[in-house]
Amino acid sequence: MNHPVNRTILLFDIERYSDRDDVEQAYLRRMLYDIADRTLAAAGVEETKRLRADRGDSVMELIDADTSPIALLRSLLTEAPAQLRTINRMASSSAQIRLRSVLATGFVAIDGQGGWVGSDLNHACRLLDAKLLRAALRERADDFALCVSESIHQGIVRHGHPGIAPEEFHPVTLESKNGPLGAWLHGPLPNTAEDAGAPAAPAPDSAPAPAAGPAPQGPGATFHFAGGSPSFGGSLVAGDQHGVSGGTVQGDVHLGGADQSGTR
Repeated sequence: MNHPVNRTILLFDIERYSDRDDVEQAYLRRMLYDIADRTLAAAGVEETKRLRADRGDSVMELIDADTSPIALLRSLLTEAPAQLRTINRMASSSAQIRLRSVLATGFVAIDGQGGWVGSDLNHACRLLDAKLLRAALRERADDFALCVSESIHQGIVRHGHPGIAPEEFHPVTLESKNGPLGAWLHGPLPNTAEDAGAPAAPAPDSAPAPAAGPAPQGPGATFHFAGGSPSFGGSLVAGDQHGVSGGTVQGDVHLGGADQSGTR
């Protein structure tokens, strides 16, 4: 196995690929390759600077570290959605193509069988397959959902380079079989976040829940005080007095004296 080298990792995946017949799948794969090629070409990525792996309904690109990830991210935000609009405008309803995409960085090695090995690559693949990213794409009108890794956000997004608006990226925690993964989703968070493996934020205008009514009478709780002078709500209770000022007490509350069993 070769030594791991630093690479930019770009992943694309077709939504609902397995729901199509063989003819439609073959067409979608051609469109996927075309979108990936055009997106990379628009970013100035030369053929000799990239390595592709085919995964059927998805493609994985390893891009040399000396290629600008800023230009690549900018192309993902503009060229990929534009290509999708052009293709889908002319395609039948059964041939519509919608894509999830992940951009990450990390160390990847190539083993003796030509396979790619690396925990950073595994991380990127799990981001691509996360329920939250799938939910985001289902709610998008532009047929494209993009998620970037923490390293891409820290190194590129947050600096506000031309064509990259940091405020359009939102931190998310994506569930995976190895635990939660931190990432940044471009565009609005899905409304179905609670079903996608991430906690949903409460609605900002939601009304407070109504106060609960009095509890039904029943055995309740029993408090026994052996001596001393307990104080509740500013009132002192001593001796054989029963009751608490400034509130309502329900159930079997005994202050002072003995309980029914004779213990104090």
